[in-house]
Amino acid sequence: MLIEGVWCDSEDGSVSEILNPATGEIIANIPRATVNDVNRCVEASKAAFKSKDWSGMDPAQRGRILQKMAAATYANAKSLAVVESTNNGKTFREALSEIRYGAWTFEYYSGLCDKIEGSTIPVPGNRLNYTLKQPLGVTAHIIPWNFPLQLALRSIAPALAAGCTVIAKPASWTPLSLIEWAKAMMEADVGLPAGVLQVITGSGGLIGDALAGHADVDGITLTGGVPTGHAVMAKASENLTPVTLELGGKGANIVFPDANLRYCAKAICFGIFMNAGQMCWAGSRLIVHEDVHDELVDSVIAEIGKWPVGPGMEDGVRMGSMVHESHRDDVLNMLAEGLKQGGKVACGGNAIDRDGAFMEATVVTDVSSENLLFQEELFGPVLSVTKFSEESEALALANDTPFGLLNGVWTTDLSRAHRFARDLECGMVSINEYPITFPQTPFTGWKHSGIGIEQSKDALNFYTKVKNVNVKL
Repeated sequence: MLIEGVWCDSEDGSVSEILNPATGEIIANIPRATVNDVNRCVEASKAAFKSKDWSGMDPAQRGRILQKMAAATYANAKSLAVVESTNNGKTFREALSEIRYGAWTFEYYSGLCDKIEGSTIPVPGNRLNYTLKQPLGVTAHIIPWNFPLQLALRSIAPALAAGCTVIAKPASWTPLSLIEWAKAMMEADVGLPAGVLQVITGSGGLIGDALAGHADVDGITLTGGVPTGHAVMAKASENLTPVTLELGGKGANIVFPDANLRYCAKAICFGIFMNAGQMCWAGSRLIVHEDVHDELVDSVIAEIGKWPVGPGMEDGVRMGSMVHESHRDDVLNMLAEGLKQGGKVACGGNAIDRDGAFMEATVVTDVSSENLLFQEELFGPVLSVTKFSEESEALALANDTPFGLLNGVWTTDLSRAHRFARDLECGMVSINEYPITFPQTPFTGWKHSGIGIEQSKDALNFYTKVKNVNVKL
């Protein structure tokens, strides 16, 4: 673990075994932190913040350091992608793309460091009234296992840009790429003062709970499932600690007869079978007009037939293993329960008989809106397909879910596209491509998909506090 600028073991020396999910092989041992380790980590982070070596630094200089971190991330992207693929199971190609996206995120926020501005406010009388935007303080980042490094960098970058200090807690299954990235930053000597960035490893329940409930943590960012979001928010409420929660999703691709079906089929596969479907923004529902249902389903099945499945580091593999056999089994069990409620398996539906946590890409047709395959997040490579006949029916089906993260609309009708963009109950809408995001665009969910905003200038609002100053002249 990285605490106070030093690599260290846990207080009691205990470790956890880390697996390659494609083989089941133990590839590393990492420290299993204690609550005392958390306290030491928070104390160091608080001291680093109060020293003002970082929070009081010339913002332009902070930006130069973030630019160096971006450059070091790019320079190490291939070696980090090997670690990511080996630890998470995803393909090397996906891992490399995601890590370069993380570097791009640092580039973006490096340019915003000196643009975090207050404002002057006209008020009555002979007064000057203005606002200051100041760093939030110590921030805890609880990282998921599905995009272990990219989603860590997504929140670390704006926190550092705002002048906060960072404690990053990677997922218990997938800590290795974040550790290796932090090592790369130290080796590149980017200029971060000691204690500004720390990495603590161990049990999500124990360490995440201790961070969320710590009185000296000023803000908590979590990407994870809804139950974890509830737990973190409840713990944070004890100290009225603000949270950003990026939680689950049940995205729909809504396809009209005038859509480009060939291009649409490729995007649908990318949106549900990339990363073996283990994505909050996965397009796990296909809501398709009855006139093109059969043609599109056939195209999707034909496209996924071109995706070789295997270990992520093998050449040509398009879908890697899932993160853990226990998670693969959970997805298969949910699929079986859903099929009891209806639906027909058009392809896939099984574990793959080989070493590792592999599962077939699965398409289920004739799924009703009451089916758990339509309503619940499986977090695996399972696409549910539902027909519609009228535009109003398609909108009602898309909104009939407790989640509201990303939905896609496929049509060449400009008015229809903008009506759906307005009326879909979700934080993001993508028209005629899926999925898509950029560091400069808000990544945000409605309903059970979360609270707050990742990415874009808006993310900086969470990592800053507004102070109003009134001067009687």
